[in-house]
Parts: sequence; C-alpha cells; structure tokens
Amino acid sequence: MDRMTTSPLATYLDHLERGELGYQFSPSTNHAVFYPRVIAPGSGADDLEWRISAGLGTVYATTVVHAQHGESYNVALVDMDEGFRLMSRVEDIPPAEVRIGQRVRFRTHRPGGDEPPCPVFFPAEPAA
Repeated sequence: MDRMTTSPLATYLDHLERGELGYQFSPSTNHAVFYPRVIAPGSGADDLEWRISAGLGTVYATTVVHAQHGESYNVALVDMDEGFRLMSRVEDIPPAEVRIGQRVRFRTHRPGGDEPPCPVFFPAEPAA
C-alpha cells in the first residue's frame, strides 16, 4: 500500500470545507465506503478512491431528541443515492415532521470556533 500523505478524515473535512460531501468508493468491491477509511471494510481492499456525492438521499430512520436544555432536534439515518448511509440531522422543518422515506438534500453546517464542519440535510421538496 502506498504511503498516505493525508489522512482520510482530513480529506473528508477538506471536502466539507468546500461544501462537498466526499465519500470513498472501492472499484474492486464495487461499493461506496463511508465513514472514510484506509482500507475497505470486509475485503481489506486498498483501492479506495474519493468521489463527490450529488447530495441527494432518503431518510432511512429518524427520531427526535428532547434536550434537557435547549430545543428538541432530529437525528436521522440518511441513505445517499450513491449507496452509503450516514447519521445526521434534517433542518428547516420541525424535528417531529421528518419522515422515513423523505427525500433530503445535503449542505455543510459550519458550527464555528474549533468545531469542524459537518453534513446536515434539508427537505429536497418544499412542504405541501
């Protein structure tokens, strides 16, 4: 395996800084890989290449967290069209209105300070 010059996490965060949702793909297994890794899970293949998601996905599961201090918020598992799943949240609608099967679109959330950017989602279609 060639020596890496940049960690997979650093590359992923660089993509988020540019407003992109980067993920890895293994040509030998023909599968998307997410969270960023050095080798493909299951096969150990070291042929991972970076790709950029189109940013569209579907809510696979969702729940509402009722914070002791502050507002309630949504936590969702989102299946991306490219074939990987990630945990995030859906914004711009009340947490209880996020639905399984809902189409969502990616954007980068920048919390500020020392916190790194993170992927979040919003409804792909306006509410009816």
